[in-house]
Amino acid sequence: MTRKLHPLAGILALLIISSFWLSTVGSTLFGSAEAQLAVKRAIPWGFILLIPAMILAGATGRAIAGRRRGGLIGQKQRLMALVAVNGIVGLVPAALFLAWRAGQGDMDGWFHAVQALELLLGAVNIALLITLARLGRRMTAPRRRNRLDRAAHIR
Repeated sequence: MTRKLHPLAGILALLIISSFWLSTVGSTLFGSAEAQLAVKRAIPWGFILLIPAMILAGATGRAIAGRRRGGLIGQKQRLMALVAVNGIVGLVPAALFLAWRAGQGDMDGWFHAVQALELLLGAVNIALLITLARLGRRMTAPRRRNRLDRAAHIR
């Protein structure tokens, strides 16, 4: 069960973060000021899904890894630590600041500067999560190949 939950939780987290990023870019480039403010106010509500998905991905990843720390598992652990720090130190405070400013109706220079930083940090997290998914696929490739070989033998 853990081996099935881990990629699902990771994909869900990636989709949520990507939706935050794309909504911000879309509303900034093509939306009205009201649309931008609505997106900024809505993103913290998305944390209700994102945070449990990230916790589930991390917990199931640790359970799957067990005591192993080197190789691809070690790479994934280091990258996941970067994702967590980026989110906790950069993205969550930026999203809360922007939601607060949106609630005030303030879209001044600070708002745009923090939003630019948020977009940069969000793009970094998206790239890291995609890298984590690719590493996970590399780790499970032998198991998938064996399963396909066994299925071909049965036929």
